[in-house]
Amino acid sequence: MATDAPSDPRSDVPYYLLNFERALAWLAERYDDLLDAHEHGFLRDFAALPQPSRALLVRMLMRKGTLFRASRLSYDEIGCPLQAVAPLAMLGWVDTEPVLTLDDLFALTTRPELLLIFADAIALIPGAKGLRKPDLLETLRPFYEGDGEEEGEGECDERGTTAHPLSTWHGQTTDRVFHVAIAPLCERLRLMFFGNLQQDWSEFVLADLGVFQYEKVAFAPSSRAFQQRADVDVYLALHACREALEWLPTGDAVSEAIDELVAVIAAIETSNPWLETRRAKLLFRIGQHCERQQNWPAALAVYARCEWPGARHRRLRVLERSERFDEAFALALQAAAKPESEEEAQRVERMLPRLQRKRGERVARVPAARPVERSTLVLPRPDAPQPVEYVARDHLTCDAAPVHYVENALINSLFGLLCWEPVFAALPGAFFHPFQRGPADLHAPDFHARRAEQFSACLAQLDSSAYRETILRHLQSKVGLQSPFVFWGLLTPELVGLALDCLPAAHLKLWFERLLRDIRGNRSGLPDLIRFWPAERRYELIEVKGPGDRLQDNQIRWLAYCARHGMPVRVLDVRWADEAIVASEVVTEITP
Repeated sequence: MATDAPSDPRSDVPYYLLNFERALAWLAERYDDLLDAHEHGFLRDFAALPQPSRALLVRMLMRKGTLFRASRLSYDEIGCPLQAVAPLAMLGWVDTEPVLTLDDLFALTTRPELLLIFADAIALIPGAKGLRKPDLLETLRPFYEGDGEEEGEGECDERGTTAHPLSTWHGQTTDRVFHVAIAPLCERLRLMFFGNLQQDWSEFVLADLGVFQYEKVAFAPSSRAFQQRADVDVYLALHACREALEWLPTGDAVSEAIDELVAVIAAIETSNPWLETRRAKLLFRIGQHCERQQNWPAALAVYARCEWPGARHRRLRVLERSERFDEAFALALQAAAKPESEEEAQRVERMLPRLQRKRGERVARVPAARPVERSTLVLPRPDAPQPVEYVARDHLTCDAAPVHYVENALINSLFGLLCWEPVFAALPGAFFHPFQRGPADLHAPDFHARRAEQFSACLAQLDSSAYRETILRHLQSKVGLQSPFVFWGLLTPELVGLALDCLPAAHLKLWFERLLRDIRGNRSGLPDLIRFWPAERRYELIEVKGPGDRLQDNQIRWLAYCARHGMPVRVLDVRWADEAIVASEVVTEITP
């Protein structure tokens, strides 16, 4: 006689709570030695809480901010939020009577409530009753700056604005406000789990719903983003500096503020190469901020200590803007002799003649590179606005030579499908949680070197027909899985089949080798369109430029690379017929 299967004792646990508990178990397994007593206590005490309390805390952690009105925390699986919050309040994790600044109050209340709360003040201000919330806030702000300290009835924030509990602001409400005081600790745990602060707990939900699917990487239980507690502290310190950059003052005070921020960043000690790259990127952003303020001395000082790619070129630009041409020229010669990338070489090559002229020197004529074919196509302006690339594609395509809009997607995707295994190799420091779109060291200088043997094996398949089978196998077996290279929304079996039939393996190899030389710089800039001649097993790449558009530097580099290797590529300038007639432009129509 058959018996009923035992019921799952956790079947009534909300999905988001199960996911959060999975993350905590993951952290306990991999980060036990990095957690302090407070964090260990959180893991222990959280597990002992009643389910409604655990669920309420996770609900609040998954929402934006740390202040929530109890009336807006209505969930069937939680029940009464006041009852659910009580154990959290006893632990000090949630404050149920937080003081609210004027800004907090406006963020938490509706406009009708505000008209009631500030009825007396609004009655004295002509037109205030009809103001929008942001305008009403600024109108009322002067009346609530500093009075709490003087009267001893509340607190003041850093701006001197009064802060009171909701019950003091709004004596007629029975609602309560919860402040999630434990949020900073949970943010730290989130950082340790994901290795970044861009991803959040919703990743679990999106994965469960199938919105995002990730490759299953067989990394070891010891795999983790941070190897010592100090690394987490450094990450958070740099993140705080990044946020402070958004609030830097303008005008006379900006130089002093930048000096203070740079000093704070410089004082952060770490020997972690990954964190050093984050420091370099932050300094680069500060340099850009100084440039926007036209604070040339500060920009130079920041760029001089920055090792982020492009910092030397920015120094050159600032020296030129400062009319320090001799220094700029000397630095440009250094960069030209040993460029850090194709991008820098291109920019310095463009700057050197200009700097020579500004120094009063004769500029030697440089032999022109192999030109890229360029032609013009005049078309009727479409009735409805649409991208010029689509208009050109629809005009050029025909049964014998179909044209597809692919831009960066096709070549990157073919590379990603062929080289799936090395990209997702479980090397130390590459993967440390189940929601990674790609390896954490994708843009590291040694990304290729660490996987050189595996990438060589993949590219060697292009010397035979083996690459076709590998690409088609991964197209089917990996469909939908997140990848830093594969654009699933564009790929179809028909497009991939055309590409494999018409793109020579030798050209694929050249493209893939260039990608690997500089993944950050070379994943973009590829031509917009590709035209296939299936019967002749050939193709053509077409970069489309509409009226007023010009080639970007990364596009110029890709076009030059293709032309240098004898690949069929051209630039197509599209002009609208009505504009061409007015301008009396002489053009040549290109037909399929």
